[in-house]
Amino acid sequence: MPRLPLFRLGQSSEEITPPTLGSYAPSLSLKGLQLGVDNLRHDVHLSTKFVEQMRHQIAHLITRHGNIEGLLAAEDTKRPGGTQFIGSQPSNKAKVKVETSELKPLLADIHVAALNRAKAEGKLTIDLLARLAITKFLRIELQAQFAQALERCRALLNSYEGVRAQKALEYRERVSEFQVAKKIILRKTGQELFRTLREIEKETLARTRRSLFGNATEEEYKLFLNPLIFAEDGKDAHVNAEHYVMLGNFDRDPDRFANVRRIVYDFLQTLNLGPDSEVEATVDGWLNLPENAHELVGSGSPDENTPEGRSQKTRLTAWLNVLEKEKIMDHVVASYEVIPLLAVYSPRINAHQLKNGLISREERDRVEKLIQEQGKPGAENFRDALARVGSSKGAERAKLAGRFLRDFICYHRDWRRLETLNAALDGVNLIGTGRLRELSAMNSTLYEFLLPEEQKPAESKVVRHVILKADVRDSSRLTRSLMERDMNPASYFSLNFYDPVNKLLAKYDASKVFLEGDAIILALFEREGEPALAVSKACVLAREIIDIVCGYNKLLQSSGLPPLELGIGISYQDSAPMYLMDGDARIMISDALNESDRLSSCNKRVRKTIESLESPFNVYAFQTVGDAEMGESADDFIMKYNLNGVRISEAAFKRLQEEIALEVCKLQLPELWGSEDFRLWNGMVPVGKDIFRKVIIRGSHIAQIDTSNFGLQQWTARRYYEVCTNPAIYAMLEAKTSAAAV
Repeated sequence: MPRLPLFRLGQSSEEITPPTLGSYAPSLSLKGLQLGVDNLRHDVHLSTKFVEQMRHQIAHLITRHGNIEGLLAAEDTKRPGGTQFIGSQPSNKAKVKVETSELKPLLADIHVAALNRAKAEGKLTIDLLARLAITKFLRIELQAQFAQALERCRALLNSYEGVRAQKALEYRERVSEFQVAKKIILRKTGQELFRTLREIEKETLARTRRSLFGNATEEEYKLFLNPLIFAEDGKDAHVNAEHYVMLGNFDRDPDRFANVRRIVYDFLQTLNLGPDSEVEATVDGWLNLPENAHELVGSGSPDENTPEGRSQKTRLTAWLNVLEKEKIMDHVVASYEVIPLLAVYSPRINAHQLKNGLISREERDRVEKLIQEQGKPGAENFRDALARVGSSKGAERAKLAGRFLRDFICYHRDWRRLETLNAALDGVNLIGTGRLRELSAMNSTLYEFLLPEEQKPAESKVVRHVILKADVRDSSRLTRSLMERDMNPASYFSLNFYDPVNKLLAKYDASKVFLEGDAIILALFEREGEPALAVSKACVLAREIIDIVCGYNKLLQSSGLPPLELGIGISYQDSAPMYLMDGDARIMISDALNESDRLSSCNKRVRKTIESLESPFNVYAFQTVGDAEMGESADDFIMKYNLNGVRISEAAFKRLQEEIALEVCKLQLPELWGSEDFRLWNGMVPVGKDIFRKVIIRGSHIAQIDTSNFGLQQWTARRYYEVCTNPAIYAMLEAKTSAAAV
């Protein structure tokens, strides 16, 4: 966001400290997606199951907020068999029992499925298209389900005409109230949908998206977190009062949106803005960033002990004078005082009428009369608010003026975001199940978003695979030690290693290739059409294996038993494995098997040296002076250290960078010979619904050493990579992140 310095006209830079204002212009792009059959819009088909269930959910919310549940229950009893239907007139297959608790998981499932498809195809714009399509569908259904509920109520009234006059009169009044309260009902239903979508975004979608794609397009997703998204024309007194500030609604109101925007614009015009041709766009950009209110007027409470604060105080006084001159300030005070009154008197008394009653004598008399006619509650709350508006003076009014500027800029930003969203929605063509869908699918222009259970089983074709080998250190020595104590090594390995690992396989969709006496070899397959996360999940699985074994070791050591020590290697191959048959058994053939074996190994001589250093890392690799002559093919002769660590191949690391968003992080940790210059990356891996695991990857150069004294000769160009397993490293990163957030 560009930031421009501002100066008040008629004052030098010594007289007033210029603020630095940011600028923001909302945007949303679907670049790279195929246009539909009309060559104008993107064709989208939403899951039939999602559409049906969502219609029932919206209809249920409308009947609940419209207080006609009992009325429609009376309609249901008139049907043969008393079957209850809520929502669009259902077919025999659509007889469903509505559970409001299903709303959130239903919306979450369709959004997560869309995000997974976007990852599988490598286009985040596919997820943006799904979000647009779902938003457009919800907007359409709000209106459609209200109309259907009203039609059903009218049909019920017709069935009572001339039969039960008293009951018909009662129902007619309730239907009339329902019809009159349309805007209120749709607002309450829309805000409930908005809150649910916001919770899903916070709890699941944002973390999953950042894990898979990083933060590059987060600004575009803020368009869907707009409280105005379901408000009619983006204007609703209650929504404004809750999230921004209640502006005027009539042409005669001085605090109507267009007039306030003009006044703010003129106020900013007193500052040096540059060429006239750039003024409109510049000011509009400033009015989209709420932080600018603090830069300008200190949010109504500037610190006058600093030059910046004194400048903010000067501008705040000027801003307050503008509001007073334009006869807006009384409306501003009333806008904030009316908020608690809405819960007491609305909807029986119009929100704007309540607000104007705090300013105008004529409106006040009308409001008090309505309160008396309404009965309880009395007029005490209204009179108390009236007294506070009348007594508002000096510093209190200045503070409210600053608050008003920020709240108005918030509203202006979300108004612009709504315009951007509406323009994008015009480019989405929702298609049902008719011939148009077939035509679009036939031309490969249809984007279809289904619930997980509706998606066709992915082809079993494996396109890539990952091998994970977990090798027990010094297993022969450990076996002898156990046998000397008359203990069973087989049960020891089974209870403390094999069984715990077996319990993890389903969680990570891993399969066992085979067991050796002291090792487990696992495979994770990546299939066509699935989100590519095989390496990511292998890294998290490896960490969990290390954590479990370390946990068991504490129990073993407390019982006087020898601990288990592991080394894990992870290798990635950009192709499917091959197999040969041994009778009915399949035997895997893959270069990744051999590579994972090398990555998991540990040199005894290197182990003694590294253990004396008390390093926070668990993986190292060294090259001797003689081995250097063997070049790139000398991997078998590299001296490796891997004790309770996880080493991944270079190909696996590069694939990991494609699977999840990795960010460089800096932590103060010991370096070998003080010059190791390693790098750390961290990222989040989605391993299940609302379940994420952090991984930290360390990359370091292989050191060329003199084996006689283990002295450093030079750092080679070759790198090796480790999935960090030391809990202290993760704790340091968490502490640093928390401190930065504060």
